[in-house]
Amino acid sequence: MATLDQKSPNVLLQSLCCRITGKSEAEVAHQFQYAVRVIGSNYAPTIERDEFLVSEKIKKELMKQRREPDAALFSELHRKLQTQSVLKHRWSVLYLLLSLAEDPRKPSGRVGNYAALFSQALPRDAHSTPFYCTRPQSLALGYSERTLSASLGTSGISSLGVYTLNGPTPTPQSLLAGQPPQSAAAAVATAAGQPLGSRLAWTLPTNCSPSSAVAAPTTRLPLGPSLASIKVVRARREGEVSEAALVRDILYVFQGIDGKFIKLSAQDNCYKIDSKVVLCKSLRDTCSRLAELGWLHNKVRKYTDARSLDRAFGLVGQSFCASLHQELKEYYRLLSVLHSQLQVEDDQGMNMCTESSLTLRRLLVWMYDPKVRLKTLAALVDFCQGRKGGELASAVHSYGKTGDPQMRALVQHILSLVSHPIINFLYRWIYDGELEDTYHEFFVASDPNVKADRLWHDKYSLRKSMIPSFFTMDQARKVLLIGKSINFLHQVCHDRTPPGKITPVSKSADTPKDAAELLSDLEGAFQEKIDVAYFDTSKYLLDVLNRNYLLLEHLQAMRRYLLLGQGDFIRHLMDLLKPELVRPATTLYQHNLTGILETAVRATNAQFDNAEILKRLDVRLLEVSPGDTGWDVFSLDYHVDGPIATVFTRECMSHYLRVFNFLWRAKRMEYTLTDIWKGQMCNAKLLKTMPELSGVLHQCHVLAAEMVHFIHQMQYYITFEVLECSWDELWNKVQRAQDLDHIIAAHDVFLDSIISRCLLDNNSRSLLNQLRAIFDQIIEFQSAQDSLYRSALEELSLRLQYEKGKQQREEEGQWGVTAEQEAEEKKRIQEFQDTIPKMRSQLRILAHLYQSIVQHFLVLLMTSSDESLRFLSFRLDFTEHYRAREPRLRASLGATRGRRLSNI
Repeated sequence: MATLDQKSPNVLLQSLCCRITGKSEAEVAHQFQYAVRVIGSNYAPTIERDEFLVSEKIKKELMKQRREPDAALFSELHRKLQTQSVLKHRWSVLYLLLSLAEDPRKPSGRVGNYAALFSQALPRDAHSTPFYCTRPQSLALGYSERTLSASLGTSGISSLGVYTLNGPTPTPQSLLAGQPPQSAAAAVATAAGQPLGSRLAWTLPTNCSPSSAVAAPTTRLPLGPSLASIKVVRARREGEVSEAALVRDILYVFQGIDGKFIKLSAQDNCYKIDSKVVLCKSLRDTCSRLAELGWLHNKVRKYTDARSLDRAFGLVGQSFCASLHQELKEYYRLLSVLHSQLQVEDDQGMNMCTESSLTLRRLLVWMYDPKVRLKTLAALVDFCQGRKGGELASAVHSYGKTGDPQMRALVQHILSLVSHPIINFLYRWIYDGELEDTYHEFFVASDPNVKADRLWHDKYSLRKSMIPSFFTMDQARKVLLIGKSINFLHQVCHDRTPPGKITPVSKSADTPKDAAELLSDLEGAFQEKIDVAYFDTSKYLLDVLNRNYLLLEHLQAMRRYLLLGQGDFIRHLMDLLKPELVRPATTLYQHNLTGILETAVRATNAQFDNAEILKRLDVRLLEVSPGDTGWDVFSLDYHVDGPIATVFTRECMSHYLRVFNFLWRAKRMEYTLTDIWKGQMCNAKLLKTMPELSGVLHQCHVLAAEMVHFIHQMQYYITFEVLECSWDELWNKVQRAQDLDHIIAAHDVFLDSIISRCLLDNNSRSLLNQLRAIFDQIIEFQSAQDSLYRSALEELSLRLQYEKGKQQREEEGQWGVTAEQEAEEKKRIQEFQDTIPKMRSQLRILAHLYQSIVQHFLVLLMTSSDESLRFLSFRLDFTEHYRAREPRLRASLGATRGRRLSNI
């Protein structure tokens, strides 16, 4: 015979029931099952767990029964039990003994009338027997709660099993077929910690199927207490529908099928009982509350039936429908159990007055949790109408922001299924660069009509409406760049490196569970995956562009040649091109200019540049207008193709050409003023013998000095404040760039900056027109001075010839001049002197026009929003020469200086 320690808790509990009732094991089966349910349930009042207080209550009860020796014996045995470690939960055992000793004939609010309930069955109607309880510490009785949960599982939407946080799992088989008492007890123990509706549902019969009910009818668990003990059956009116018939109708309505009395009203869009049916108000209201499940079921089922066959709904939508089908499947499993119970009652001839029959009130309790879940699903269906792909996932995610843990778990489970295709799309895109989005569900879009040269700019883009709400915009941008970089490497750079060698392939989301784990840590593991793939792919792409395609060298070449940064080359090129460019534009030939360009390259430091760069440098002739010279149509060009054309696009190259033409014109002004100064210096001594020209020459010197000052200040502003500062910012950004988009953006900002600050944008059109007018006046002044010097030098040459002839004849002993020759010489000199006032007037008009244009230009500078342009106006008029002549300039200068002083 086994010892006490070797016997299982079930055997001990059964022995205890036999000892208390004095019956055999076969006769005590009903009480034994109830005892297991009581021990494993939460149906116990909230009592302070104090072992001393319980022992004192037991002794008081014994003293009341005048059993003083038994009280003393109990006290001694309790003292010995405290000194041993046989039992860990002594309070629970004492409390059980106290509860079993209660007199069923005396109601007690202290510990509950468990003795009376023990002789009957556990009440299941939550309205008639409200128990609010906590789990006793000693309810396990040899059953591991974790083991029971793992072995029995839980149900998804059914109240028969409790909804797990990870979604629906199979319904326990113990609920679908007869099981031994231990399985029923274990099921009760597992459900004890769940919501009230779910716990009550666990008290359904363990042998629900008709076959098991016939084979072992004596082992069925009663559904509720004896009606004689808890209520009085109300007499039905004549012609009134029985509750059993209503229960049968309700079970059909749960599935969306019209019953005999309860039918769907198309007009009101709800299930209603015909007003002609004789029925009391309470049952009618209860039926209406229960019929709501049928309406919710129809709403969800209609959505899934309509969308399941729609291929355009996409993989995300089909996953959503699959999750709804999964929840409905668990709902149907509950209904099948209820139908089986109803069939058992029909086979056994039971009626609504028996203790084990189905009632509307019990259905109301059991269907509470399924109703809540169906409401959530119906709300999701309404909210997700017309949505697909990432937009659908965002809609589901928004419903997960709730304080109800069960509803949040349900939505999270659905979200894991819905987002699984999106995560698969994402992984294939960031690790392989593949985009197989047939139904346009992913947030990365592809345009197959875009050619390779525009792949980076136009082929791939973000569908902002499809970005799931649980992704940030920065994550979406990085995801787009990762896949775009992989495709750019393969299709444009022709790099054959496998994507797996660029960035290590992480674990993919093969199952919805993997997707759920990934979504649970969006700011941790998921963000890390995106960052690793982004940094590895972008770094590799930039390395390929710099190493194989010399991206940075091409960028520097643009600065040196098209932005005139290579000073010795530009100066020598101008010297070589001057004879050609002064000719009319129609007489120029590009091959002649190309030869001159190659000569300039070989004669300067440009010859040491990379051959790949020099072969791209070329000459370009702009469109010729009437009257244009070579200076107006000449331009340098730089050919770009392949991957570098992604950075230097056609728009960028057109901006470079505009800036080059502006800088070339400004450089020409500097070159022209240098020639003017050379002419003045070279002719100053020669023309000293012609004092009548001193005034005109002084005018030339003064006007030339004004122009030189203006051009030097403009050149300083353009070269240092605009080009050098903007280039330094660009180079720093390029060195810190993390991806190709950063380089392109920095380059675009650089071009926009020099376009606007060089007065080439639309907002500076008036300034640019004034500046070009100033440049034209410099050209006019060069022409006027050249004409003056030609006339003066021609006159000087004639005078020298006259003096030389006179001296030569005197040496020969002849008269130096005759009267006719002298008169002719005086006449010619007078004619020349008569042209001097005309020259002086021409220079005066030229100077006045130049100064008026400069004054207007300074006024425009002072009213500019660019602070650097306002400071340029100070340098252009540092002597306040123009301020004294222009009242508007005085007002502008005064206001601006006042603002400067206030800022200081």
